[in-house]
Amino acid sequence: MAMAGSAVGLGNIWRFPYIVGEYGGAAFILVYIVSTIILSLPVFLSEALIGRRSRSNTFGAMDALAPGSGWKWVGLVTVISPLVLLSYYSVVGGWSVEYLFKSLAFDFTGVPDEELSGVFGNFISSIWTPVVMHTVFLLMVGGIILGGVKKGIERFSKITMPILFVLIVVITGYSVSLPGSGDGVRYLLKPDWSRLSIEAVAAAIGQSFYSLSLGVGSILTYASYVRRDENLVASSAGTAVSDLLFAILAGFAIMPAVFAAGIAPGSGPGLVFETLPFIFNKMGGAIPFVGAVVAILFFLTILVAALTSAISMMEVGVAYLCEEKGMSRFAATSVLFAVIWAVGTLCSLSFGPLSGLKIFGCTLFEFFDKLCSNFLMVLGGLLFTIFVGWRMSREDVRDEITSGGRYSVRIFPVLWFLIRYAAPVAVIIIFVTNLII
Repeated sequence: MAMAGSAVGLGNIWRFPYIVGEYGGAAFILVYIVSTIILSLPVFLSEALIGRRSRSNTFGAMDALAPGSGWKWVGLVTVISPLVLLSYYSVVGGWSVEYLFKSLAFDFTGVPDEELSGVFGNFISSIWTPVVMHTVFLLMVGGIILGGVKKGIERFSKITMPILFVLIVVITGYSVSLPGSGDGVRYLLKPDWSRLSIEAVAAAIGQSFYSLSLGVGSILTYASYVRRDENLVASSAGTAVSDLLFAILAGFAIMPAVFAAGIAPGSGPGLVFETLPFIFNKMGGAIPFVGAVVAILFFLTILVAALTSAISMMEVGVAYLCEEKGMSRFAATSVLFAVIWAVGTLCSLSFGPLSGLKIFGCTLFEFFDKLCSNFLMVLGGLLFTIFVGWRMSREDVRDEITSGGRYSVRIFPVLWFLIRYAAPVAVIIIFVTNLII
């Protein structure tokens, strides 16, 4: 559940719908599904295998499995990557906190549509409120982390993941029933191959990496806590399927509502927060209080999804500082909180006072998003598969995948081929493509 929670997050509910909107609906989704099964799953398995085999954090894992080599510095890179990712991810987490508060105050019911249209833009361009909500979200993440692995992370994930699934199913059912939602459903089901460019394929694979939290050490760190008798292949496949299912459900929850509201599907990062209040307002007009209740449930869903992924990102750095530097869990969490908060605050302000500050033509928020999804995560995934496929022995990999012979994994030759040859080649192509486009 914790691994699934790490994968299922804002990448599914917030990022997937607007990326699908930017790159063409059904054709993009098909590439996304294929890349998850053929490419991302072997990378996920490689990362999990390193974690459980080493029983260590990302830095210590490489040093334990390849002592005396330079591979430990690869591990250090994957300690830093999730902290960069969390710095802007927590900003979006703060948006979900704010919108949950707004829904609890019934701000999305009985309001003229023209008033709703400017709410999101006014909110993110302000100075203090987004920063405060970003801070509240990080405090929640830190609180769960301080609870430890069993009492904090695992208990939270066991309770919230089933609730999360039920909530998104309910919201999907209502979204596809809205007047005008049929165009959104067709957008998700009828491929437009003319829009499937090289850039779209690269974006689909990047989204698959982002959604599964690959290449940043989150899966490796969680897997280091997994028991030896667990079926690693089943756990990895189950996580990938859960992530795929949740992303597609999120697409059907959001995109039909986007078309029903008359909003452009390629509206960008604010798509979910701009679209859903319109829907909740309509629901409230039809049946009193229903819109308010569903709004509360939906933004609670987004917040829970954000938290389950965010705790996995911070846990990577916490595990490193505790195991390698001898820090207490409280001290490690406090240090990381301060660093992530500072960088995240700058990202938050890039929608307002710092909107004119550009890096390669991108705002700070856009820069960190592209840096993580197109480069750091892809590079991390490549290095993990190369390490498993070329640095570890075939016998050790088989031993870990079969849990010491407890499970008969008949597709091991296929998995070995994907990890050793297919995945690295494909990831290199995508990495180079991201550098060019």
